[in-house]
Amino acid sequence: MPINKLIRRLLPPAIRPLLPVLALAGVLALPGAALASHSEAVYFEGSTDLLTSATRPHAIAQLRYQGVKALRLELPWFEVAPGQKSATRPSFDATNPASYAWGEYDPLIDEANRLHWKVLLTLTSPAPRWATSNRQAPYVTRPDDRDFEEFMTAVARHYAGRVSLFSIWNEPNHPAFLRPQFNSHGQPASPRIYRGLYQAGYAGLVAGGISHPQVLMGETAPFGYDTVNVRREHARALLHDVAPLAFLRGVLCLNGRYGKSSTCGPLRTAGYAHHAYTLPAGPYYKPPQADDVTIGALSRLSKALAKAAAAHAIPGHLPIYLTEFGVQSVPNRELGVSLAKQAQFDAIDEHIAWSNPQVAAFSQYLLKDDPLGGPAGSSVNGGFVGFQSGLETVAGRVKPLYYSWPLPLTVTRRGHRFALWGLVRPTLGPTSATVLVKRKGSRAYRTLKTVRTNALGYWSLSSSVQGVAWRVRWKSPTGTRYEGAPIAAY
Repeated sequence: MPINKLIRRLLPPAIRPLLPVLALAGVLALPGAALASHSEAVYFEGSTDLLTSATRPHAIAQLRYQGVKALRLELPWFEVAPGQKSATRPSFDATNPASYAWGEYDPLIDEANRLHWKVLLTLTSPAPRWATSNRQAPYVTRPDDRDFEEFMTAVARHYAGRVSLFSIWNEPNHPAFLRPQFNSHGQPASPRIYRGLYQAGYAGLVAGGISHPQVLMGETAPFGYDTVNVRREHARALLHDVAPLAFLRGVLCLNGRYGKSSTCGPLRTAGYAHHAYTLPAGPYYKPPQADDVTIGALSRLSKALAKAAAAHAIPGHLPIYLTEFGVQSVPNRELGVSLAKQAQFDAIDEHIAWSNPQVAAFSQYLLKDDPLGGPAGSSVNGGFVGFQSGLETVAGRVKPLYYSWPLPLTVTRRGHRFALWGLVRPTLGPTSATVLVKRKGSRAYRTLKTVRTNALGYWSLSSSVQGVAWRVRWKSPTGTRYEGAPIAAY
């Protein structure tokens, strides 16, 4: 079955008629001027592969081949703090970087600096036991604002000049990272907890000597609830995620109509970070819950930020940073798509992000798949949830995405024509790439056209040639040959 027909079948009926409009609305551009002014940073998060000394050199070499120019790292407070498991805070100067065991973060950040890669550092949970309100695992319950401010002061003193961008807390609307998410009345509790942590973290960076820190807020997970029914679900109700837009409103002291409380001042921030993961239904899937934000529903976040700015809760025209994203593949039984679709969907998702002028950054999570874990949501009970969004399997076998990630390509039907968009990620300037097409009934690819990219590596093309698959070839100035995986029209 052609992939576009399959996705139509998977999408909710109300969305299917919009698919031709959504597919690349307004994105097809003539090569050159229309592409020249558009750019976005692309952060890569390699997780364990990069933070393990034995695997780091090989992982760095792979990322250099892929054209990576920026890294995102999550630094758990618990991991580097003294007396992590002690119920009593040890006696130490929490603002002094020498009090912490920075471990493998230092050599990795030093290597990124040597390669002139930007570094986004997300400071997150778990907290040390002594800094939480209940002193109970998983050490994510109401971390102390003052303790966090002192930790962030040490972070600033240690990493100033080595980190391009900071972000505070990973998925604070998810109970695996911050609790409680809801109060006993079923109303969101985590937004106000996060507001205190964010303000404390920002103040700590300033106290550490960074006069105008570049800090992202949010880092929100894509799905959740506005309210929960504690009477019906009892304690389980308190372990649901808060919907990202409900969380945003709570952090900014906004009501459901985006009216701001007079008791809250605006927050200083360089951007809003979000994890716009989607479902196997495809890139253009829009969840029915209006406060959820997947990659196909990014306009919801754009509109929410505009309303928040109009209420003077945040700066105007705040950029969106998609700081964690990936398409999960088989063998993930719940969220995985085929290996071929993973490569295709990932490129479409990046194109969606690139097409939104408010988006300042996209991302890839991971390099290598995690081992299979429990079902989605099991992490709230201490279970391991593995992601299969990598460029390689857990055994190290490369997927089609490994070849397509440096050369993302989308092909969209437009009547009897096709709109092609792509990127030569590893290039450092304008370059030429060869677009190949395989005609129906043919076993071989032939050259469709040699395209010239703009200075950032982007290109676009409109073609009337009927094909069943397309791919891109490119040869770097040093002679390295690249060839993307086959991509079908969507």
